[in-house]
Amino acid sequence: MNRKLATRTESLTPSTTLAITAKAKAMKQEGIDVIGLGAGEPDFNTPENIIEAAYKSMQEGKTKYTPSGGLPELKQAIIDKMQRDNGLTYKPSEVIVGVGAKHVLYTLFQVIVDPGDEVIIPIPYWVSYPEQVKLAGGRPVFIEGTVDTEFKISASQLKSAITGRTKAFILNSPSNPSGMIYTEDELREIAQICKEADIWIISDEIYEKLVYGEAKHVSVASLLEDARERTIVINGVSKSHSMTGWRIGYACGDEKVIKPMTDLASHSTSNPATPSQYAAIEAYNGPQDAVEMMRKDFGERLDAVYPLLADIPGFRLLKPQGAFYLLPDVSEAVRKTGFDSTDSFAKALLEEANVAVIPGSGFGAPDTIRLSYATELGLFKEAVSRIRGFVEKRWQD
Repeated sequence: MNRKLATRTESLTPSTTLAITAKAKAMKQEGIDVIGLGAGEPDFNTPENIIEAAYKSMQEGKTKYTPSGGLPELKQAIIDKMQRDNGLTYKPSEVIVGVGAKHVLYTLFQVIVDPGDEVIIPIPYWVSYPEQVKLAGGRPVFIEGTVDTEFKISASQLKSAITGRTKAFILNSPSNPSGMIYTEDELREIAQICKEADIWIISDEIYEKLVYGEAKHVSVASLLEDARERTIVINGVSKSHSMTGWRIGYACGDEKVIKPMTDLASHSTSNPATPSQYAAIEAYNGPQDAVEMMRKDFGERLDAVYPLLADIPGFRLLKPQGAFYLLPDVSEAVRKTGFDSTDSFAKALLEEANVAVIPGSGFGAPDTIRLSYATELGLFKEAVSRIRGFVEKRWQD
């Protein structure tokens, strides 16, 4: 059959969030008071100075193609940011700007992964990591972090998972979905293992600006003497500057990786949207007051809702150190309320209590659910009250 579809997408796992999201949207359209806690983006608007910079660029006629790897001025703003915030020095040839961090990651896997190569992914993970590895012909290899290990993996676990086919290890700190952060000592141990095995470290640092309390974000690329050379840092302005829809992400790393990524981008996207690039320049070169305001607000929300959620029967919950997610282990609550999975638990929670949460199965952590506190505080408190009522009503001793 000449019109047979390519097989590369047949192994992809459909997003477990789609059914919940679609159901919640349909209920809202019917006028039902649904509270959605699935948001993966800040609930603030993009800061006004950034919007103005994009508007000004368009008024000045800056609406044409740019170099595939990004405007030189934006690359320089990223280089300055990496030096200022992370103590890392890069050249323009070691930076690529893409259509969001997700597309940058996709391009990276296409460049470094051959069919049969293995990429080690800690559990819980962001939903797109394993799917992008599979699209490149690679094989995701999972190592598990649980609530008992603060949802982090150890250097010994990593070492045991490495084989002769291992190409890379994915590190996401602060983490989506757990909000946990690796300490500098933990990162040093991981970097040493990757050095001994001579594998890439893919360090997704998109939530680096959203860190709370005494926790500190450290880029693994800034540690061991040669960690920078083997680490590809992934970042962007989506979470830090509330610019998810502007679609600007980037990678910093060895030129031998960045150049083919840029070549590939030239045949896929041509370049990121030009006004978005000018907006990102302002995001990094302009005042950072809004970034701190958002971080502080998220931290206050976390302090307010964490004890309420942790007090629900059958919920085991670590207090996140970053990002804007809570990932309680609800295995006891699921069992005691008569369900066989968090998927069915979440479905009933939506239908009976009108609260939408994301089942942890999509993150490789089926005993959990993810809730986003990128939600107005009053609504989140009401949602927690509904969840508690749902659990207590169904609880079976």
